[in-house]
Amino acid sequence: MKIGIIIYSQTGNTSAVAEKIKIRLIERGHAAEIERIEIEGEMKQGMEDIVFKSVPETDKYDIIVFGSPVQSFSLNPVMKNYLDQLHSLGGKKIACFVTKGLPGRFTGGNQAIRTMLAVCEEKGGTVEETGVVVWSGSREKTINDIAEKICKSLQQ
Repeated sequence: MKIGIIIYSQTGNTSAVAEKIKIRLIERGHAAEIERIEIEGEMKQGMEDIVFKSVPETDKYDIIVFGSPVQSFSLNPVMKNYLDQLHSLGGKKIACFVTKGLPGRFTGGNQAIRTMLAVCEEKGGTVEETGVVVWSGSREKTINDIAEKICKSLQQ
């Protein structure tokens, strides 16, 4: 299986989780690569006019993992705009994860995942697994658990 891990990462946290997932997938014999969504300029609070510098294509992958930070208690606008502009996910298996700084249930992680899930399903994808990584406390265990869950769900 050819798996694309498509991420937007501002501080490197989302990228670190993607690397862990990539390693796990390769250990299981998959061809996995990370592609980064890049924008012109710097992401700013409330930014709406996003100009993409790189827009990863999804067609070449059998399976896709999307990863993004949470921003202002919801999905980061860069990832939201990227997902919205996709034409189709054509029945592909998908996994989604988000990273966030604030612990607690009402700090945007679940909201961001729900947004990703809705857009992916609207585009014809089947979301197999999701995860939220809080960048504090026992994050290494959480990252390992999410990487394992994503790998297992995509092998079925």
